Amino acid sequence: MTRHERLLAELQRYDAADASEERHRGAMVVLLGESDAFSRAHFQPGHFTASCYIVDGDGRLLLHHHRRLDRWLQMGGHVEGDELPELTALREGEEESGLRDLALAAGGIFDLDIHGIPAAKGEPDHDHYDVRYLARTAMPDAITLDLAESNDLAWVTIERAAELMPGSESQRVLHKIERLLRGRSLS
Repeated sequence: MTRHERLLAELQRYDAADASEERHRGAMVVLLGESDAFSRAHFQPGHFTASCYIVDGDGRLLLHHHRRLDRWLQMGGHVEGDELPELTALREGEEESGLRDLALAAGGIFDLDIHGIPAAKGEPDHDHYDVRYLARTAMPDAITLDLAESNDLAWVTIERAAELMPGSESQRVLHKIERLLRGRSLS
């Protein structure tokens, strides 16, 4: 099964939380019809990325203050080579946090979002088709700041994360994390 086929199957099984996320899912299915959908050089309409929300055993969420975008965000980035999105999310999570023990906590796609990225570094404005995952760590004190990526790293409560990331797409995923944390232990 190709990466395109695998992600298509995962998207078809995925249960969107609201109408906005359902629109994102539909657009992602369409984008998968393009052979270069994972290429960082595919700007119209954009390309796939993957991100990773990291939680610890105390129910805290790790955020980083993104250097270029000047915002608090989850870890994430571009798919490299033939990498699967969930492996991208874990790799980016590790690179941006220093955490070496990350493991998927929700068994697959956790959220979907399409968001605009401003022009920079010779790239035009374009969209990131972000496939989002939830990961856990048992070693929260092992975080290491990568100054090339982040101005800061912080473990925060879900309530504080909601203040730092007020967009509706962030609120949706934070509600999902909160419900999951209330329902069962992730450690």
